[in-house]
Amino acid sequence: MTHHLPSRRHVLAGLGAAGTTALLSGCVTSTSSGTTSSKGAVTLQSNLSAPQAKAAMQDLVAAYGKKGKGQAGLNTVAAETFRTQLPTYLTSANPPDVYTWYPGSVADAYAKKNLLLDLDEVWNSSPDLKKYSKALNSLCTASSGKKVFVPTTYYWWGMFYRKSNFAKWGVSAPTTWDDFLDLCDRLKAEGVAPIGLGAGGGTAWVASAWFDYLDIRVNGAAYHRELLAGKHRFDDPEVRRVFDRWREVLPYFDPDGTAVAFQDATTALLNGRTGMMLIGTFFADAAPKDALDDIDFFRFPVIDSKIPLAEEAPTDGYFASARTGRREQVFDLMRYLATAEAQEIYIKGSSGTVLPCNPAAKDAGTALVSKGRKHIEEAVEITQFFNRDSSDALQPTADTALTKFIARPNDVGGILTQWQRDAEKIWNA
Repeated sequence: MTHHLPSRRHVLAGLGAAGTTALLSGCVTSTSSGTTSSKGAVTLQSNLSAPQAKAAMQDLVAAYGKKGKGQAGLNTVAAETFRTQLPTYLTSANPPDVYTWYPGSVADAYAKKNLLLDLDEVWNSSPDLKKYSKALNSLCTASSGKKVFVPTTYYWWGMFYRKSNFAKWGVSAPTTWDDFLDLCDRLKAEGVAPIGLGAGGGTAWVASAWFDYLDIRVNGAAYHRELLAGKHRFDDPEVRRVFDRWREVLPYFDPDGTAVAFQDATTALLNGRTGMMLIGTFFADAAPKDALDDIDFFRFPVIDSKIPLAEEAPTDGYFASARTGRREQVFDLMRYLATAEAQEIYIKGSSGTVLPCNPAAKDAGTALVSKGRKHIEEAVEITQFFNRDSSDALQPTADTALTKFIARPNDVGGILTQWQRDAEKIWNA
């Protein structure tokens, strides 16, 4: 079985930009040419700050150092800080060399500003990258036609729960929307908040998963893609239908859903205070490893069987600064990151709930991962996530609109009108 996103899947792309804040000082050495120094280790700026993910990155950097070709220095930055500071890293006179981030529309937005290093040479010289799927090739190619990204892993989103808790409550995973509402009623009767969220504490973007999934279930992935590209309006009747469905389940959401970060929502899920949670597998990096065998998920319920089945399965990996003075060293590190060995090291060191992009790499082989791979392969279309399919700049407009809706669902009309206005400012910038 191949270990990559099948090329028949439509991987979404778009364009955009991102906001800025102050750059963390002292990351790398400045030179008169306004690039990083050509001497010393490659600086690898990582947003993988959850304990298991951070440890896995440390293992990866150590393994690369033992290869003897070069060294990499790892700077780990809290994920939410990294997100807001990334544009400033890339535009500074002395940027870090390599970054963990996302391909597709987000990478293309930076590439259009000439901030990303052309990686054609890496793709042309790497025997590993030659084996990658057409879908991944496309996802890593900027609108200029240049490769700007090296993908290493991908993962899936789903409705996650603890098997032992579902057994204790005498409930099972639903398949239809009506079954899902029935499950929520039964959990509420048990005194449990049926749906955890975690859209507070700097992780408001988690709420976008609900918008994404309801839109791809109600209107389909093609409409969703066009909406995020500005070809439809957020105050259109089709989008109102998405929020009509959301209002049906809103009474079942954890009242603390917009007050706590997803890491705290994960704890609430594991200890049985909430019943289930729409989240990506990255949440497992914040969970105790001994809990992983008790975690399962089900597909976000199908609402309209006539709509082609789509799932969120984001791809992660690396891009590099166009201003690096360590071009050859960066190329060497990128070629290593594309190998099966590197991806297996990361998977073993982390929670092991991601899938490798290299078709020769082995995944963790657990029942959860095998089910996740099948879940993705059954989809007709693959979406990434709200900001990945639009831009980092559009994400705050979603955060504002969706958290307002959760607090004041009766104001949905005004909220969507304002969302459209805010989005137009980004699209027209």
